[in-house]
Amino acid sequence: MQEFIEFYPALALGFCLLVALCIGSFSNVVIHRLPVMLERQWKQECRQFLADELNDDTPVSPQTYNLALPRSTCPHCHHLILAWQNIPLISWLLLRGKCANCKAPISIRYPLVEAACAALTLACWWQFGFSLPFIFASIFCMLLLCLALIDLDTMYLPDQLTLPGLWFGLLLNLVGGFVSLESAVLGAAIGYGFLWCLFWLFKLLTGKEGMGYGDFKLLAMIGAWFGWQALPLTILLSSLIGAGIGIALILFGRHQQQKPIPFGPYLAIAAVTYLFFGQSIQDWYFNYIGLA
Repeated sequence: MQEFIEFYPALALGFCLLVALCIGSFSNVVIHRLPVMLERQWKQECRQFLADELNDDTPVSPQTYNLALPRSTCPHCHHLILAWQNIPLISWLLLRGKCANCKAPISIRYPLVEAACAALTLACWWQFGFSLPFIFASIFCMLLLCLALIDLDTMYLPDQLTLPGLWFGLLLNLVGGFVSLESAVLGAAIGYGFLWCLFWLFKLLTGKEGMGYGDFKLLAMIGAWFGWQALPLTILLSSLIGAGIGIALILFGRHQQQKPIPFGPYLAIAAVTYLFFGQSIQDWYFNYIGLA
């Protein structure tokens, strides 16, 4: 395998990008369906609780809805999307961004997510070459992409993604991943604990909740992957990016001042920035301090 990659690097990279596009297509499914699945589950649990309270024995059989079923359909005309209409990037271009049946527009976000997965994979290849760190870094980036867009759409950071990501990061560093296991464990604990303390300090001072528990788990996941050393820069970058975008949205009237802003996308951007440029930024900072 290694010899094939050395002799045919373009083919190997092309295969990885093709896999990334397919994962990007599946990521679109996760981004759209996982929040719906969670809401249905919560409503079903509430109905079951009320049925138990009222001694109602009527069985509740919700329609099957998961990442595989039912098959994808057009949200406008509910026409079943055929296999050739679901090829990453190509189908959207061939259909000119419209449903094959009713000609309603298909959101450009679908091909953009697919392209983003391919671009992140290409960046990981550039950073690590074809290696285990390349595979793990690609998985990490795609996981962050799903979490960021789900949070942007729904203000959810599902445990179904953050917690497996956290444990995977710890297990990865157990067998010699990006940092030592000690740094990974401290990163997970400090990442969660820092935002947890900030949350309660803000709530005690203002009586309001400044963020959700999903943000704690996301930062803990980032710490589990890259250790406690990644946390200061990740927190600083995410805060600066979030503040800058939030102020810009308010100034241009695109966001109401009292409406909450999801923090997950900014944590995700900061984590990806650390993955590719963290060491360079830290070296520049320490050199600057040394020169100062």
